[in-house]
Amino acid sequence: MSNNLNAIESFIEKNIRPYLISHNGDMEIVSFDKSILRVKLIGQCMTCPASADTFEESIKNVLLSEFKELKDVILVNDVPDDMLDMALKILNHKI
Repeated sequence: MSNNLNAIESFIEKNIRPYLISHNGDMEIVSFDKSILRVKLIGQCMTCPASADTFEESIKNVLLSEFKELKDVILVNDVPDDMLDMALKILNHKI
C-alpha cells in the first residue's frame, strides 16, 4: 500500500497542489486505508465557497480516474481548533 500512497502523493504534488497553491490553499492526506483516501483542504481552500466543486471536479474525479485501485476519495471537513475557540467565546459572550 505504501507504494500506492507514494504514487498518489507524487501525483498530487505535481498535478493538483500547484492549482490549490495558486488560490492560497493546499490539501493534505489525512489517511489512506483499504483503498479509501481521506483528504483535507487547508488554507483559503478550506473556507472557499467553491471548495465542494473543486474537491469533486479537480481532486476526487481526477484521483479516481488516475488510480483505479482507489475505491473512494473523501473530503474531511474538520473545523480548526482556533475557529472552535472563537465560536465558543462568541457564544459565551466573551467577545
